[in-house]
Amino acid sequence: MNQYETVFILTPVLSDEQTKETVAKFTKLLADNGAEVVNEEAWGMKKMAYAIQKKSTGFYYLVEFKAEPNVIKKLETAFRRDEKVIRFQTVKLEKHAIEYAEKRRNKTGKKEEA
Repeated sequence: MNQYETVFILTPVLSDEQTKETVAKFTKLLADNGAEVVNEEAWGMKKMAYAIQKKSTGFYYLVEFKAEPNVIKKLETAFRRDEKVIRFQTVKLEKHAIEYAEKRRNKTGKKEEA
């Protein structure tokens, strides 16, 4: 099993509930295909560097997960089919990136507890 990180941008016209449903759909797809979700982060609404589909803002979301390589194709097909997704990128994490991600998670976890 490899560890991956995917960031996707959802259209800004969605309500909070629609956003949560869309994110839940993708995490469920991962779980149904045997992936283990390690971390999820909602980065919130952000201004994009350039307009995509005539939209200048988008709701950013990050999901870290462990999965077999064939799951990535299914996930990215689901992203392409969903009109709510503006952009996405999935990256395989190597050992140094995994260590960095763990440090980042621990650092943000401590801020939330304080």
